Amino acid sequence: MMGREAGSATREAGKRIRLGVVSLLVASVAIAGVDACTDISTDPNAVLSLQFDSLAAPAVVVGDTLRDTLGVVAHPVIHAFNFQGDEIAAPAVFFVSPDSGVTVDSASGVIVADSLRSTPARIVANVGTLQAIQKVAVTLRPDFIAAVNGLDTLEYSILEESKDTSAHLTVSLQHGAAQDSAVGSWIVSFAIVSQHKPGLVELVNDAGKPSSVDTTDASGIAGRKIQLHPVNLDSATQVDSVIVNATARFRGVPVSGSPVRLVVVFKPGS
Repeated sequence: MMGREAGSATREAGKRIRLGVVSLLVASVAIAGVDACTDISTDPNAVLSLQFDSLAAPAVVVGDTLRDTLGVVAHPVIHAFNFQGDEIAAPAVFFVSPDSGVTVDSASGVIVADSLRSTPARIVANVGTLQAIQKVAVTLRPDFIAAVNGLDTLEYSILEESKDTSAHLTVSLQHGAAQDSAVGSWIVSFAIVSQHKPGLVELVNDAGKPSSVDTTDASGIAGRKIQLHPVNLDSATQVDSVIVNATARFRGVPVSGSPVRLVVVFKPGS
């Protein structure tokens, strides 16, 4: 009985949260009209709010469609909710982009890039008078990946945690035979492939949070750090190393140079 009551309370809380969003969107529609007064429809099939999920990838390659990390053509995902906060199945969505560089199929939402642009393009999902927006960058085809900082030394401390994180292990993602054109906004995955014992190290982002993926910046650089956990060392004087592989993919296939071997050597600080 308590489980059902808890589940009901959770669902009701979720509805109240979504209704807050509904109220905001309806208010926006009313303000946009001239002398408009909009009543909230109690029709269970009337769309009162939209949720546009993050796109499957941060960028689409010129001359190609937006794809997920497996290389499969990606379709935008839209959720529509009624006045009760319940999701409406198969809402009629119309997709468009007001920006150059991409075209969007109005029915399926499939995104195709036709030219580079300096800022991400807007993808707009329309259901009636409601709109939701996501953005996607347009980039060059990733052809080659190589190490930038592929070897680092970490002088750790048993007592000072701030000294137990390496510098960035970085790679560069480039386009073309000359490998002189950076590929920005592209996902690079990192994986620890060799360490002395499980739990000794982990991959982290700039905030120190566990993270095994990064997105290349405008210069085509991506990286991750190694966090050492001294409590798992065999001794306070242990010297060892960890090996990390970095991989970028296009259409689900690793690009040339993948995986890139990156190494961190760790030893006690002086």
